[in-house]
Amino acid sequence: MNEKEQSKTLERNGAVYAGEMQYFTGVVPDMECADCAAKVERSIKALSGIADLTVNIMSRKVKVEYDPNTTGEDTIVAAIRDAGYKVQNGVEESEEENQPWWKDHEKVLTVISGVFFFAGLGAKLFFSETDHAVLWQGHLGGHDILFLIAAALGGLNFFPAGIRALRTLSLDMNFLMTAAIIGAAIIGEYTEAAAIAFLFSLAELLEDYAIDRARNSLKALMKLAPETAAVKRGGQESVVPVGEVNLGEIVVVRPGEKIPLDGEVVEGISAVDQSPITGESMPVSKESGDAVFAGSINTEGYLEIRADRLASESTLGKIMQMVEEAEEHKAPSEQFVRKFARYYTPAVTILALGVILIPPLLMGLDFNTWFVRGLTLLVIACPCALVISTPVAVVSGITSAARNGVLIKGGNHLEALGEIRVVAFDKTGTLTHGKPEVTDILVFNGQTEADVLRIATAVEQRSQHPIARAIVQRGESIDLPDVTDFESITGMGVRARVGGTTYLVGKPELFLNGTSGPIDRLRQEGKTAVLVGTESEVIGAIAVADTVREDAQSAIRSLHQQGIQRIVMLTGDNEVTARTIAEELGIDEWRAELLPEQKVEAVKTLAQQYGAVAMIGDGVNDAPALATASVGIAMGAAGTDAALETADVALMADDLSKLPYLFQLAKTSRGVIRQNVSTSILVKLILAIGVFPGMVSLAVAVLVGDMGTSLGVTGNALRLSRIHPHRFRGELAS
Repeated sequence: MNEKEQSKTLERNGAVYAGEMQYFTGVVPDMECADCAAKVERSIKALSGIADLTVNIMSRKVKVEYDPNTTGEDTIVAAIRDAGYKVQNGVEESEEENQPWWKDHEKVLTVISGVFFFAGLGAKLFFSETDHAVLWQGHLGGHDILFLIAAALGGLNFFPAGIRALRTLSLDMNFLMTAAIIGAAIIGEYTEAAAIAFLFSLAELLEDYAIDRARNSLKALMKLAPETAAVKRGGQESVVPVGEVNLGEIVVVRPGEKIPLDGEVVEGISAVDQSPITGESMPVSKESGDAVFAGSINTEGYLEIRADRLASESTLGKIMQMVEEAEEHKAPSEQFVRKFARYYTPAVTILALGVILIPPLLMGLDFNTWFVRGLTLLVIACPCALVISTPVAVVSGITSAARNGVLIKGGNHLEALGEIRVVAFDKTGTLTHGKPEVTDILVFNGQTEADVLRIATAVEQRSQHPIARAIVQRGESIDLPDVTDFESITGMGVRARVGGTTYLVGKPELFLNGTSGPIDRLRQEGKTAVLVGTESEVIGAIAVADTVREDAQSAIRSLHQQGIQRIVMLTGDNEVTARTIAEELGIDEWRAELLPEQKVEAVKTLAQQYGAVAMIGDGVNDAPALATASVGIAMGAAGTDAALETADVALMADDLSKLPYLFQLAKTSRGVIRQNVSTSILVKLILAIGVFPGMVSLAVAVLVGDMGTSLGVTGNALRLSRIHPHRFRGELAS
């Protein structure tokens, strides 16, 4: 897939590129490990005109930004093939992935190698022969021949790559295993040679399967959106590929079908399951004028939807793109592991050569024994399990979060979340609903609540003020009287005649005789008081406030229980309202009447006082503070491009119960990453030490140091998918 960018001047990697840059994206189906990615990366970087390069192991994609005046797409493809890998230009998934095992030559060679290996073990056990010789002496025993066949067949899976690595002097796993097998065969250790070839081939298949388990969650996201859409064209319905639907066209979605594009309902009423996008547990009612998202499911009624975004620009498309690119933003642990592996592999390889040469030459010890031990160290030098230990955890955590309505835009942000000490909240629209609602109705002079609300609603129904709309919404089911002589009093309220009497609705300053006691109490609670009455008397008061979200208090309590040291509210609202809400929710500290730049300074101060800070806001008004925080978290980001672009983490729905889930996922992910890294290093170290007294054989090095460790770290990472928001909803409700 090629994309073109406007003509510009770019500086990349110390070089300046002028003119129109082009982009190449390719899928490398056999790029399964860090060594593979490193070889592909080196091969492409050797070309001239490469401005930027991203190699993603988990998605098996290569993205290249290049200068077409210097290099071309064919040259890039050739470079990847020279590294020993196939490449599919812009294809999302290899066709080979779904083929039966007997059509996969790697699986077939592994199975046949295993058959000969176990046949050799059986022959050696039941038909023991005395004639055993090294390869060049001939007179091989029957079981030796079986072992050599097993070694040759299993080795065919990686011998060609090992030879290519030798040509480029690359100490990758294929070269190390090839050297170990050939070396073992030369000195007559045929059982070891066969064991390495079979077990390493089997290990590669099992590792591929385990890593594919982590990839499957990303593939599941990609399959959420349907491939076709039913579109009204020329008075008829036409089923077309979703990519061919134009903006403004009407898409028909029947019960049980997935919504193919982001858009607005123009006809019909239904309940829509938005959980694939927002993670909401219950379907959401949709009718004319409501927005819907691609990938959500129409559960009940017939809907007609006007397409407001192309398929490539949908919220689901942006989520998939960001999740896929998230692995490119390396976590600090992964950066450490990569640096460690760069020194570890050459160091252990040099040590292996020393083990092979020094004891026989300087100490007169048996050459074959120390040769095998040196080969074993070569096997242990393979860093694959170590290097893959962090990416699989990151991908597992990020894709699990995406399936539950939380978008984490990189492994660096996932790991940073696990270190958060302070959580700062914006108030309006985050801890509160962000719109005024009627909270209290007070009555005076023998009136009833129904009478006060009826008059206030009748008078306010012509006003467009947010407080007026809140009153009208509260009284929308009341049978209203006729209103005449409506008049808006700027900055104070409104006046109108109802049933022959002139009523005022507005601030206490409108009235000569107020009711200071009850009004003062409402103000102390952070509420706005609207009085209702005539020129001569007040008949009632309606309190209006931005109400707290139902799950805010329990979410904050849960964050405290998870070890967050300080929870702070940063708001532009007044001191009284801020104090009232903070006390109601159990917030440790609040700062009121803040301008956006003052919120930025507050975040910096909190970071200096306590350490890493997470800022939670709407992603638009709070963008500077979100960018300043260690991790910026946007609420209700579904369909909001600004929030998706600004924040490091986006909660797709306005659901505060996702916060305890998010922080628990991050904390567990951080633990899993550390467990994987430390376990990989420790296992390698123990095996290396065990080589010298002869306690670790070549087969054990492959079985434990490579296959066992790789499967262990992958399995450990996959348990992140078992952390689910439902668990926290239950805790928050209790």
